[in-house]
Amino acid sequence: MVDANQFAGRSDSDVLEEAIARRDGDGLVVIPPRRSESEPERDWWLIDRAILIPENTTVVLENCRIKLSDRCRDNFFRSANCGMGIASPAPIRNIHIRGEGLSILEGADHPRATGDGGKILKNPCPFLPEDILRYADYVAEERRRKGELNWDDHHAYSFGTDASRPEESHYGDWRGIGILFANADSFSVENLRIVESHGWGISLEACSNGIVRGIDFDATMYKEIDGMLMNMENQDGVDVRNGCHHIVISDITGQTGDDVIALTAIADPGFRPGGSLRTTHVMPNDWTRREKDIHDIVIRNVLARSYYCFTIRLLPAMTSIYNVVIDGVIESPRRSSHEAQGTILLGDGGHYGENLKNSMRHISISNVVGGSETAGPDAGGTILLEGYLADSVISNVVNRNPARPAIRVSREDGMKNVSVTNVLSPSAD
Repeated sequence: MVDANQFAGRSDSDVLEEAIARRDGDGLVVIPPRRSESEPERDWWLIDRAILIPENTTVVLENCRIKLSDRCRDNFFRSANCGMGIASPAPIRNIHIRGEGLSILEGADHPRATGDGGKILKNPCPFLPEDILRYADYVAEERRRKGELNWDDHHAYSFGTDASRPEESHYGDWRGIGILFANADSFSVENLRIVESHGWGISLEACSNGIVRGIDFDATMYKEIDGMLMNMENQDGVDVRNGCHHIVISDITGQTGDDVIALTAIADPGFRPGGSLRTTHVMPNDWTRREKDIHDIVIRNVLARSYYCFTIRLLPAMTSIYNVVIDGVIESPRRSSHEAQGTILLGDGGHYGENLKNSMRHISISNVVGGSETAGPDAGGTILLEGYLADSVISNVVNRNPARPAIRVSREDGMKNVSVTNVLSPSAD
């Protein structure tokens, strides 16, 4: 075992990299609160680049806080096998991040980029409608005069100081993800609080035999920067991507800006090498050489909510999600007047690609409490089936919104051989 405070460097990033490089045979690296004779008043770590985790390494955060600097356009942690220009990340095994006590990962005060590969960086990027009309350069003058805003004005742009740098990408990408593991087997991420991540909190690509447990999120899709609320898109919690299997996700709390937990198997066509920008995928998408389905996933004990989207989303596009257990989900009370779109979303209307007839099968959903007692008919319901669900079970569902059904099926043939039992919705009166 090595203690990060044993080492010195020109920056905190140098110190943490040195600690990992000098780890003993047990692979254990401990990061306690920062101690420095030159800056005794600062006990937290300020990093300029991602901390890379090599094979057979366990990083333990002991009551510490790690914060991204305003110079950082990178992850908090990333598996060491992937990154910029790595076209095909090699398999990596036995990598772990574990928090002890209160261990916090926190975004920058002035993020260089936020959002996913479809979001255009802007600075300023106002969140409030009145500020968008006053300061946003992407609103046409005629609409500005009429006070007319559309969906793109609110959600196609995301804050980033790199918007003013012509040499940098003006779109979000995988570098905005908090913890990014790719092609990893036998892994874990446990007992952390992730605050104001620049994009998704945790993303797993082609990962297997792992645990994500005890994660608390704090994000709202906006952040006060220099006295103005700025828009920050795509602050998901845990994203499980193509090729992931045999993973347990449990004990998830807090609030995210976007989906809290998303299983997103989008088999988009067109080859893209690993390490490309303008995408949240760090792995290549050659589906002839890697698995594209998501399967054998357990999600349990979720007490959380999304500011804008869903607590849990299953999204198969041109591929499948199967053998999934979702047990024990409570959509927690909202922090503002804004209502989420729903508690659980299964499939979509085709925006991300075709929903195959067998795209979601062998899914067990049980013990779900969702919806809001004060929500109206425009708010989402507890379970929304937008795609196709087959050979599955839904049981013990409590819907708190009297204006919405507990389960809404959008397609006439959306359910096939699905058992639905013990579903409760309040009466409208």
